[in-house]
Amino acid sequence: MVRYKLITLLGIFILHSAFLSAQTEICDNGIDDDNDSLVDLNDPDCACEVIEPISLIPNPSFEDLNCCPSERSQLGCANNWMQASEPTTDLIHTCGWLGWENFPPPRPFPDGAGIMGFRDGRVRQSNGHHDAFWKEYAGACLISPLKKDSVYRFQFDVGFVDPESSPPINITFFGTTNCDNLPFGNGNNAFGCPTNSSDWEKLGEVLVSGGSGNTWRNAILEIIADKDYRAIAIGPECLPHANPVNLYYFFDNLLLADLQSFDLQIQEINHRCSEDFTLAVADNPVFGYQWYKSGIALMGETEAELSQNYGPGVYQVRAVDGTSCRLSETFEYVIPNIDNFVQVNICHGETYLLGDSEIALSGFYLDTLHNSNNCDSLVSLELHVIDDQQHATEVSILAGDTYEINGQSFREPGEYPLTFESMLGCDSLVLLKLSTFEVFIPNAFSPNFDGLNDYFEPFAPSGRVARVEMEVFNRWGGLVYRGDRWDGSELNPGVYIYQISIQVDYGAVRQYAGSVTLLR
Repeated sequence: MVRYKLITLLGIFILHSAFLSAQTEICDNGIDDDNDSLVDLNDPDCACEVIEPISLIPNPSFEDLNCCPSERSQLGCANNWMQASEPTTDLIHTCGWLGWENFPPPRPFPDGAGIMGFRDGRVRQSNGHHDAFWKEYAGACLISPLKKDSVYRFQFDVGFVDPESSPPINITFFGTTNCDNLPFGNGNNAFGCPTNSSDWEKLGEVLVSGGSGNTWRNAILEIIADKDYRAIAIGPECLPHANPVNLYYFFDNLLLADLQSFDLQIQEINHRCSEDFTLAVADNPVFGYQWYKSGIALMGETEAELSQNYGPGVYQVRAVDGTSCRLSETFEYVIPNIDNFVQVNICHGETYLLGDSEIALSGFYLDTLHNSNNCDSLVSLELHVIDDQQHATEVSILAGDTYEINGQSFREPGEYPLTFESMLGCDSLVLLKLSTFEVFIPNAFSPNFDGLNDYFEPFAPSGRVARVEMEVFNRWGGLVYRGDRWDGSELNPGVYIYQISIQVDYGAVRQYAGSVTLLR
């Protein structure tokens, strides 16, 4: 009887194993159906064609470099990109130059470590004049041309500084049939947009707004090519804007592909640090959807958009239309940690607020804060406390002149304690030590070259006279000398009249007139 039971149990085990081995993986139930330790998409039984758009624009996220940018106007460091316009765009990359101090790019960047920055108009620092036609464009020759009568989608990210520096903008997309038409407007900073040349056509534009700023916005253009376009340019609209300030924006992740390629491109809904962050693809009623995390089906997630935030991880979505299976490329959801380095100067007696802490001592501090998007931001603070400073300033002026400092005037020699406010608002204590000097003009000289009084010239402490202009006249008013040092050559002894203009080292000019006796 025992042997019979053992044979029966062994038979059941063999039948069960055979049944499992005959099973195939069901790809959307989160179960290892065929008992091979591989669940859903992780099992080769669930192989699906991966569909992802590949950009016709080379180096779409400015990651492939031939050099690391060290300053502005170095877009050429990004392979396959060029300055399309005479006004130059900027390559910003974490390997080197991180952009203008007054136009900080929003962090993190949408894709990778590189972005491009551009202006729409420019205010000259020298005179405040606004160059409305200063338009900055980037251009590239396409990997393969846009085909006539085909439909394409241009999808990209636009970065905004703040509402003043980056108001809403019409991002404009241009095309040309010949790569040789890049760049355009050579030598002409006021050439404006590409369509001022007959070689270029506007393919589309889209209005993008950055709201309160310090953010990235995704924008989409759909176009039907009416020619075979081989090169593109992107930047501001053609309309000039007379703005009182410089307008500045950023580009990243420039994805240009045929429309069908975007069916399963995963898009972000809300900021990655938001509790409401989720993912979606374009909704196509032909498809049935299933979402996966780490290759395992998320039960109930069968719409084009996820219903909730499932946390960081690797996501994909599968689409089935009854005859074929399509699978998106993977999307890695990572909550970014942003590093910020801050240098701050404060006055003695003041404090600096870092998170919930008030700091009053010079030093280096680290803290983790939440930024406006609820991301963790690691702040490195270098704080310098400026004490009330006292130093002496020694000034010497021509007797009778006035020395002015901070709205106060001083004429008499002496020591004057003064208190000023620095650019940071800190007290700065200055002890002004004021002295005077005289210019001496002799009333006689003897040009006999014995080394004593051989020349007629003014005398002052060393280095104080910067320029001398002298005219000497005889008693009948005839000009006998013009220069800066008279030796009385070949003139008879007697009395002569002079007029002298003297400029001292701090710029003041004084006039002197009188008579001098020439002795032999």
